Amino acid sequence: MSAQTGFYAAQAESCARSAAESELPRQREKFERAGAAWLLLAKRESDIAAARDRRIAETAARSLAEG
Repeated sequence: MSAQTGFYAAQAESCARSAAESELPRQREKFERAGAAWLLLAKRESDIAAARDRRIAETAARSLAEG
């Protein structure tokens, strides 16, 4: 997990805790929406890193095959 992904995940967890502690419905909804946005950012970052790692591995494999 990259530092960026970890940061996004930590923010999502913070929002989840705040939502659970909130007694006001609108405030709880705000934290839940924010948490969902942070989770989406974490997933995107993770997907980008995985795609980058695949490209690097494919490039290395091609280089070895070519010689």
